[in-house]
Amino acid sequence: MNTISINTLVRENILKLKPYISFRDHNEFSEPTYLDANESPFGEWNRYPDSTQKKLKNSLAELRKLSPSQIAIGNGSDELIDLIIKIFCEPKKDAILMMNPSFAMYGFYAAINENKVLQLDLDENFEIIKEDFLQIIKEEPIKVFFLCSPNNPTGNSIEDIEFYVQNFNGIVVVDEAYIEFSGKKSSLELLAQYPNLIVLQTFSKAWGIAGARVGVAYASDEIIRLINTVKAPYNVNALSQELVLNALEDESRLKDNVRGIIKERTWLQDQFEGIECIVKVFPTDANFFLIKLNDSNGVYAKMLEQEILTSRRDPAIPGCIRINVGTRRENEKLINLLKNI
Repeated sequence: MNTISINTLVRENILKLKPYISFRDHNEFSEPTYLDANESPFGEWNRYPDSTQKKLKNSLAELRKLSPSQIAIGNGSDELIDLIIKIFCEPKKDAILMMNPSFAMYGFYAAINENKVLQLDLDENFEIIKEDFLQIIKEEPIKVFFLCSPNNPTGNSIEDIEFYVQNFNGIVVVDEAYIEFSGKKSSLELLAQYPNLIVLQTFSKAWGIAGARVGVAYASDEIIRLINTVKAPYNVNALSQELVLNALEDESRLKDNVRGIIKERTWLQDQFEGIECIVKVFPTDANFFLIKLNDSNGVYAKMLEQEILTSRRDPAIPGCIRINVGTRRENEKLINLLKNI
């Protein structure tokens, strides 16, 4: 059990903030007449959405076997990342730690908040070197450690996540955007033991609802209260909430999506074998591959000519391109091009 006091990590001005509270959303009414929020009385979507996202949180709480008070909903995971940094990191004073390479937006939002961004270089297999982790947290005043697993853009899952949560005296954010593709246990099972842990998940990947822009933070009641204090009052629109609620009512949709993507991932893995321009295909637990090519810039340019859009990782990861799994038709188009280079 980690005995960290969360309030000692929070910025003093944040502790003093009082959250915006919608009277409408915090009370129950049988037949209300809405004359309180200066909305139009006309239109199908004329009312503000539920600022507390009660229905969505209740559905997620049932799915994850948690309390609704342990759940915060964001306008995408990006909003939640931004809010976490603002809650815990004093501008021009505190630092965040992130893996290198990893999801660039952790550093982006820290830079906006004028925080130092420290990078923990991964080994040749894109794993964390534990000795390096212990050394850097000993030397630097780090408030938040962002740990992405499976990691973007490398695709691998990080081993022994509990070690990092247990040995860090700040907030550990485990970003599980791709967890459904991995077959690994979620860090949600560690929440009861570690009050300094936040687990991020999203509806943009396996659920197939990227256009709705809905991300979820799971954490202690205390941390969720802080997130709800600093978030915008109506941060997730009514259409997005409805889309996600409909998806949660049909969990077979998620299973079908994951099953189909893993099938195509396996097919692609087989097809990559023997293609001359490919130097290495890195192991992946996600819905994408990191691939090293003998002429990554040339291959990337030829893919663009055929309007095949991929993510160039060079020079951060020399010679590499990240390619996500598509439909069979899309994947065949990719393979046919690679075989003819």
